[in-house]
Amino acid sequence: MQLFENKTVVITGGTGSLGKTVVHRLLKRELGCPRKIIVFSRDEAKQHNMRMAYMHKLVATDEVIYRNFMDKLEFRIGDVRSYADVCSVVKDADIVINAAALKQVPTCEYFPEQALMTNCMGAVNIVHAMQENGYPVETVVGISTDKACKPVNVMGMTKSLQERIFTAANVLNQQTRFICVRYGNVLASRGSVIPLFHEQIRSGGPVTVTIPEMTRFLLSLNQAVDTVFTALREARPGETFVPRAPSATMLNIAQALVGDRNIKIKITGIRPGEKMHEIMVSEEEAQHCVVRGDYYAILSMLPELSDPQKREPNVLSKEFSSEDTVLSLDQTIALLKDHNLMVEDVELEDTELLR
Repeated sequence: MQLFENKTVVITGGTGSLGKTVVHRLLKRELGCPRKIIVFSRDEAKQHNMRMAYMHKLVATDEVIYRNFMDKLEFRIGDVRSYADVCSVVKDADIVINAAALKQVPTCEYFPEQALMTNCMGAVNIVHAMQENGYPVETVVGISTDKACKPVNVMGMTKSLQERIFTAANVLNQQTRFICVRYGNVLASRGSVIPLFHEQIRSGGPVTVTIPEMTRFLLSLNQAVDTVFTALREARPGETFVPRAPSATMLNIAQALVGDRNIKIKITGIRPGEKMHEIMVSEEEAQHCVVRGDYYAILSMLPELSDPQKREPNVLSKEFSSEDTVLSLDQTIALLKDHNLMVEDVELEDTELLR
């Protein structure tokens, strides 16, 4: 399926780990050749670094900026918090991937109003831009998190609201399909635990583990992008796609990365707003959750978005928790090796980049 053939794709928060991987795969044309890929974010330094990484040769900065709107990959400074900025960037889009977010749990706990403005009001601006102006956007996909399921922290609460904002948008914006994806920890993404463990190991330790038995779902960046692309292909309005991902304990992740090194593992205790185990599908959502290949699809509870004639059987009888699919230490090591995330693998990659 040529999902992106001749399409304009806007990625909000496009300089983040997920956005950069989406861009890389779009440029590989694995699902068609996009007409335009627009990276929309507010950090000019990250945009400049990303732009330069895609240049075939070093050129003057003013020339790079001059060519910006002539290239297939275009960068735009703006903020999802600004309705005007959002209108400007989505008015000609076919597909919008909303990856803009405040996602650090402690940061959101200390600055909840900031999380609300980006994670919720950003979504509202996207919906209102289409509702009030009639922009012919085909699909909007919201990037969510397992922390949105039975949320106990601000980050999860705001992401849960974002899901509901996009789901409900289908009722009054029937020309656009609004869908979501929800997944757990992305291996080696910016701000996640594995880069922290890598840095602690390189510094000689200790490696800090909150609680040994704490579990988290594990997903590679490419698997996260696979989830987004699958939802874009298959999800119906109001549905949330969830990958059936494995999980591991924090202690096993730390031990896998430390290996035989003489480095201590220090237990620090749970942080504000953290759960012992994450939930990808709640017990309540299990009552309207179906299987779609390697994914669960959580159906909308809104009657306007349900079709009794196409009702599929529920697949879960209980919540889908990170406590359910815990890998052993050997399996955790194998998973990290499969994704080249052992410390020595990452060090080699860093060295290669400098040559």
